[in-house]
Amino acid sequence: MYTYSWYHWITFFFLYSFFGWIFESTYVSILKRRFVNRGFLRLPLLPLYGTGAVMMLWLSLPVKDSVVLVYLAGVVGATALEYVTGYVMEKLFKMKYWDYSNQPFNLHGYICLSSSVAWGFLTIFLTEVIHRPVAEFVLGMNRWAETAFLIIVGAAFAADTVVSVKEALDLGRALETMTKMKAELDELQVQAALLRSEISGRLESLSAAEVRAGAVNRLTEVKADAAAKVTEAAGRVAEAAAHMAGVGVEAVARVAEAGAGAAAKVADARAEAAARVAGAKDGAVSFVHEHMRSEEALTARIRVLSEKREALAGHMNFYRRNLLRGNPSASSARFAAALKELREKVDKGSDR
Repeated sequence: MYTYSWYHWITFFFLYSFFGWIFESTYVSILKRRFVNRGFLRLPLLPLYGTGAVMMLWLSLPVKDSVVLVYLAGVVGATALEYVTGYVMEKLFKMKYWDYSNQPFNLHGYICLSSSVAWGFLTIFLTEVIHRPVAEFVLGMNRWAETAFLIIVGAAFAADTVVSVKEALDLGRALETMTKMKAELDELQVQAALLRSEISGRLESLSAAEVRAGAVNRLTEVKADAAAKVTEAAGRVAEAAAHMAGVGVEAVARVAEAGAGAAAKVADARAEAAARVAGAKDGAVSFVHEHMRSEEALTARIRVLSEKREALAGHMNFYRRNLLRGNPSASSARFAAALKELREKVDKGSDR
């Protein structure tokens, strides 16, 4: 039963890959209530099942007479294969194409206890029930018919694998790039918000300075008018006193000189205050203009980066859409937000 030619093993691989696709697609389609072309490839093949079936048969060969050992061989072999495949695929494609993280007793989300137990029973079912008619069918095939089957399916499988791997790599890079762009956008938006806050604060300060400047000017004018009136009154009093005391014009001149000096000091103070206010106002205006230019540049960068990210997210060709649709349980710890965004775009596209 277990002595086969190498090309028979390849035929088994394709047949069990097809059976695995039927099982997975049926199961997931029932859960999702819509047809799901399950798997990584676009062909109706799930290589993980084909590889697992061939491995189960190889491992069970030395212990085929013991059901317990066949069970254990299936548990160990299939679990190891599932873990290694899941690990390598996540490292390559930035995504877990299956994720047991919500299952109890899981290891990194690649394997879990319930799945391993099921693999063991599936190995017994495979070796004792499924494989017998499959082996009879394959061994009964015409040699040329089997060769033609292998050439046609093998060529299609190889082409599909190359394209799917390329698109999966591109999808992983897109997730990584979108995540980096999102982080950069968040940082730019924070910078823009800080600039707007600084501009708003300086504009409020400028308005307050203008109010204070008006109050200072009005106060200075009042002081100047009061000083002029006091000087004028003092001159009249001094003139009257000089006339009454017989002091004469010299006393009047001294009083007038003192009044003029006081008026000059008031005028100088007024001019100095006005100059300080004008300097502060010019500095505030320059600060506001400079920060507004910086804010406009940041806004332009945010717009360009957002457009690039939107274009990247919108570039979902046939293979990428089907990678997401065919693996609804796929996840990504590092790029969860970007993956969710792409899924939403794919779902919206399928609704139209």
